[in-house]
Amino acid sequence: MEESVMGDLLESEPHPQEVVVEEGGRRVVTMDSARYVDASNTDHDVVVAASYIGVLPARLMAPHRPRAVIGHDGGIGKDAAGIQGLYYLEALGIPAVAADGATAELGNGQDLHDEGVVSRVNILAEQCGVSPGMPVAEAARRLLATDPSDTEVGTKVRREVVETSPTGRQVVVTDSIIFARPEDRDRNVLVTAGHTGRSGASFLLEFRPWGFICSDGGGAKNDSGTAGLAIVEEHGLAGASVSAMTAAIGDAQSSYVDGIIAACNEPARRRGVEVGMPAKQAAHLLLAEVPTS
Repeated sequence: MEESVMGDLLESEPHPQEVVVEEGGRRVVTMDSARYVDASNTDHDVVVAASYIGVLPARLMAPHRPRAVIGHDGGIGKDAAGIQGLYYLEALGIPAVAADGATAELGNGQDLHDEGVVSRVNILAEQCGVSPGMPVAEAARRLLATDPSDTEVGTKVRREVVETSPTGRQVVVTDSIIFARPEDRDRNVLVTAGHTGRSGASFLLEFRPWGFICSDGGGAKNDSGTAGLAIVEEHGLAGASVSAMTAAIGDAQSSYVDGIIAACNEPARRRGVEVGMPAKQAAHLLLAEVPTS
């Protein structure tokens, strides 16, 4: 009974919203709380709501299926609770973005729109051209104008070439070694975000990249998160693992940008890779044609 009454109150109370952009029947709408998203925002509105974009606010917004959502990252917080709604909404096919808490006020939708800077995105927002460091106002316009390429439930493959050597070898950032392509074999350095355990080693030996960086999976029992480094070393593969405390497991962009090398094998060391080195530097060194002495 109490739950039903609360639901009735939420629907009957006014929902203060402000339309800041309107183009071709689509709108960017600001509001101070995720609680104010309602049935009027379905599918044609990019909602800029100044709640943190955790799971609870995502649950409030998702039933109305807005075109896209931009919220506040709440300082990210313990267990990244301030942004977990990004992935909840991703699973439902809704692009979502978080703004850096130091750039925008909580509870002030207009400030979030006008002053906010993007800190995190889900893959659907990324497909629309939104990226960290972008002003929220620009992100909202991109979400207004662009449809994500794939909103079906299932694996989304991200792949980006971030460096090319004079000889044509490339550093490729992709979330898992299972996303390797035939052209990577004996040619490209893959920066991925799965663990470097025994099963990871089997995939590495299947695809045989020129070099690789994976996650250490937090180490795990008996250092099983990096056991694959020794396995592939026997086959001459050069590789390293970033610390899961420095980069988000499952997110290869985080591995490349934020990761710090926690372990590496001898073929990687011969190319100059060292523990404590930024992953970006290690990836560059792994491109080497001839192992360094």
